[in-house]
Amino acid sequence: MSLIHETDFGTPLSPSTELVTLDIDGMSVTVPAGTSVMRAAAEMGTKVPKLCATDSLEPFGSCRLCLVEIEGRRGTPASCTTPVEAGMKVKTQTDRLAKLRRGVMELYISDHPLDCLTCAANGDCELQDMAGVVGLREVRYGYDGHNHLDAGKDESNPYFTFDASKCIVCSRCVRACEEVQGTFALTIDGRGFASAVSPGGGDFLNSECVSCGACVQACPTATLMEKSVIDAGQAEHSIITTCAYCGVGCGFKAEMRGTEVVRMVPWKDGKANHGHSCVKGRFAWGYATHKERMLKPMIRSRISDPWQEVSWEEAINYAASEFKRIQAKYGQNSIGGITSSRCTNEETYLVQKLVRAGFGNNNVDTCARVCHSPTGYGLSTTFGTSAGTQDFDSVMQADVILVIGANPTDAHPVFASRMKKRLREGAKLIVADPRRTDLVRTPHVEADFHLQLKPGSNVALINALAHVIVTEGLVAEAFVAERCEPTETQRWRAFIADPRHSPEAVEAITTVPAADLRAAARLYATGGNAAIYYGLGVTEHSQGSTMVMGMANLAMITGNIGREGVGINPLRGQNNVQGACDMGSFPHELPGYRHVSNDAVRESFEEVWNVTLKGDPGLRIPNMLDAAVDGTFKGIYIQGEDIAQSDPDITHVTAGLAAMECVVIQDIFLNETASFAHVFLPGSSFLEKDGTFTNAERRISMVRQAMPPMAGYADWQATMLLSNALGYPMSYKHPSEIMDEIARLTPTFAGVSYDRITELGSIQWPCNDAAPEGTPTMHIGGFVRGKGRFAITEFVPTEERSTARYPLILTTGRILSQYNVGAQTRRTENVVWHEEDLLEIHPFDAEHRGIVEGDWVAVTSRAGETSLRAKITDRVQAGVVYTTFHNPETAANVVTTDFSDWATNCPEYKVTAVQVRLTNQRSGWQDRYAALREETTRIAGPAAAAE
Repeated sequence: MSLIHETDFGTPLSPSTELVTLDIDGMSVTVPAGTSVMRAAAEMGTKVPKLCATDSLEPFGSCRLCLVEIEGRRGTPASCTTPVEAGMKVKTQTDRLAKLRRGVMELYISDHPLDCLTCAANGDCELQDMAGVVGLREVRYGYDGHNHLDAGKDESNPYFTFDASKCIVCSRCVRACEEVQGTFALTIDGRGFASAVSPGGGDFLNSECVSCGACVQACPTATLMEKSVIDAGQAEHSIITTCAYCGVGCGFKAEMRGTEVVRMVPWKDGKANHGHSCVKGRFAWGYATHKERMLKPMIRSRISDPWQEVSWEEAINYAASEFKRIQAKYGQNSIGGITSSRCTNEETYLVQKLVRAGFGNNNVDTCARVCHSPTGYGLSTTFGTSAGTQDFDSVMQADVILVIGANPTDAHPVFASRMKKRLREGAKLIVADPRRTDLVRTPHVEADFHLQLKPGSNVALINALAHVIVTEGLVAEAFVAERCEPTETQRWRAFIADPRHSPEAVEAITTVPAADLRAAARLYATGGNAAIYYGLGVTEHSQGSTMVMGMANLAMITGNIGREGVGINPLRGQNNVQGACDMGSFPHELPGYRHVSNDAVRESFEEVWNVTLKGDPGLRIPNMLDAAVDGTFKGIYIQGEDIAQSDPDITHVTAGLAAMECVVIQDIFLNETASFAHVFLPGSSFLEKDGTFTNAERRISMVRQAMPPMAGYADWQATMLLSNALGYPMSYKHPSEIMDEIARLTPTFAGVSYDRITELGSIQWPCNDAAPEGTPTMHIGGFVRGKGRFAITEFVPTEERSTARYPLILTTGRILSQYNVGAQTRRTENVVWHEEDLLEIHPFDAEHRGIVEGDWVAVTSRAGETSLRAKITDRVQAGVVYTTFHNPETAANVVTTDFSDWATNCPEYKVTAVQVRLTNQRSGWQDRYAALREETTRIAGPAAAAE
């Protein structure tokens, strides 16, 4: 039985609420009007033979296998493209149809290799299946040289092959690339017998193909086939789980042979991805069994010493004794922890519980500190909850889409494909970004407005949009009067109507033409359902929280909250960064975003945890590092984060780590932060554990164990061992018990359990008695906080400004093939597309400095200097340079500074004043760090515990 080609019976044509009754093979069936005859037959259990039809693509009608007879009609129409009609009488099986189908199949097979027994698709081939269904017994044509059996094989893509000799030109791959992915990288070249699938550029690797795998999944033969399947053979069982890359949270089937992953196939019932995927989730899972996986615990007394491999018991006891020693010497607040946005909800919950109950303080933080902490502050202030308002499907109801500071085609590609589909259907697009991202202009999609603002001017831009709406009478008055605080509304309207916020007044600040700002504001306010999607280009600024509140103001003043097709939607960067926040990973909040100073909330946790909790907020990550440099913070437990690469001003970060006496790292690789560690605990990948992730749309999905933990323990088990060694007992037998405790203590998770998630497929919180199946759309009929609150959003220029010494502004971002700091994707074949970070520089700035394509350039800021190659492009505006941060060798965060958001300390990654000059060598910092890395990652092998 095929594990990949699930129930494909053709998509409904245009189903409606009207019902139609017809007769198929003598049986009556009632279906919605607009349903195809093929789908209607499938509803009653009749499978019509097919090759070009699939339930993920629009009907095409080219294969001529799904022919049927309809009483009163001439010919034999294709059932996949023929809509039902009332009283229609259909026959799917007659002698005439059987003969026609055998003839069609004979023509297919006449130009197809008959190597079924040795073919990689044997047992999972629809052509093979259909040959059996139609009763093909002989092939009379095609073996006189007039065939394509000698067509070459394209093996350029690292993950799949294209064997043209096995292609039946059904167009499913072409249609999948167009309809599902929206890249339009494939076409049918030639006509008639010469027709062939063709990727532009000559082969798949050099074409516009983004390796999402949609074509591979759509292919009914072995023409497009995963290399992993060719090497390993067909899977024998599958496990449904959730991707561990970005915040989209795609559902996958891990197809297995025993404990070996054969392939990852996007799950058609996954509510976040609906059977689609990107290159990372679909193919870049090999890191989980990479040879550089660390599988043994290690310890050392000093970071200059070589690592010593020890048993789990020795490593845990050493870490616990060191933490106890430090607290006895320096005080209870001298240690803390950082939770991981790559680990499960349950594991994150345990780490913050360990810090609060085991360490006895609130010194816990998470990577959201450096990405979406302003989202939590801004949305909580205005709406009353710290998360996005919609599900991903909501975009299909949007009429106007405003994308601010986000690059979804690279960072959230599966959601971007859905967004592009809506844009191809006619929705309008406004992009606000300093850089020309692919979404500005991509096949069959072009932004109505690209507001190419100067980095650091976000708040001025959002205020100008709101100014136009208020002063031109475009306010949704009824919504505002009913849903928002009247006093705060009047105060804000007076503030925003001030002429200093007009597009003309801020044009000098944003560099965006006033006419474009006015037109974009009118479109957003009057174009129908308007939705805002934003990313780190909003939050990673000194006014990140202010900007989030500004977007909330814009949505409220136009009434674009509380229904499908609208809302404020943060595109979260990591697979469980939303969950890490939900689980209480901030130093001022317990799980469920409830402040630690709330006596009643704290008492509810104390009763279950059987310990007295502190009521004062703990240290944030920047505070921990500052205190370490000052000598008052001496120990830290870091699970699944690499702050020595990901956090800003690396020189300061590494100084803080080097000043600590016990740094415990728990990760699957010996990351950059491990250079400063004294204890290393090997972690587990998403394939080695049970648990849950919560994606950007608040969707809680199951993570299921597909193989045993390679190092012996899942991360949640390792945290329990450390807690027990510290003297605070934890005794969970399974992560489901941890989720039950979360549900008992967290109102928004009250209805969540593993059984309930399995039953529903996934659940969007809040899930409780009021919403037993979850909440796809927030704030329907009223805000969580009661009335919406308009916030004053005064534009305050960042202190990080270009000068004569540092005349350019550096901003950063991500690329499709890589993920975050690259620890996972750099250990896969994805390096074919991106093996190093590059500096994008405008032709004007490059010419002024004598820089040509590929030159090594030094990028210098007041914080430090790094070197990388130049890429000359007009994607960036003159005066702005751009790079990614996926490679530790580049060390992009050496040059980012310590400026941060006023409310949350989220670093200002997106605005760094720099100078760029030609160089022919690595920076001094890179040389020093390379030497330190070599010295501090030596492994001496098994030994007794460190003294």
